[in-house]
Amino acid sequence: MEPGQIVLAPIVSEKSYAGTTSGLYTFRVHDDAHRTQVRQAVEQLFDVKVKRVNIIKVQPKPKRRGQFKGFKPGWKKAVVQLHPGHTIEFFEGAQL
Repeated sequence: MEPGQIVLAPIVSEKSYAGTTSGLYTFRVHDDAHRTQVRQAVEQLFDVKVKRVNIIKVQPKPKRRGQFKGFKPGWKKAVVQLHPGHTIEFFEGAQL
């Protein structure tokens, strides 16, 4: 798989954004990707040095709308820790 197919999108929430100060970045990744593939993809895409990768499998959630029952699909996310001195800029041009 190509690096762009492994790392699908950054996850930007309050909790994940708070981790960026300590070098932790959270990404949504392909369901079949493993730690080594995620490490290589992040290093290649963002030109940084990865220290550690943690993979979390988000379980599907049951949802209900009236009498109709279903499930939201499960997905996989990766928490990537970078070596000190390396950063990834998500909001380069954002103005508050």
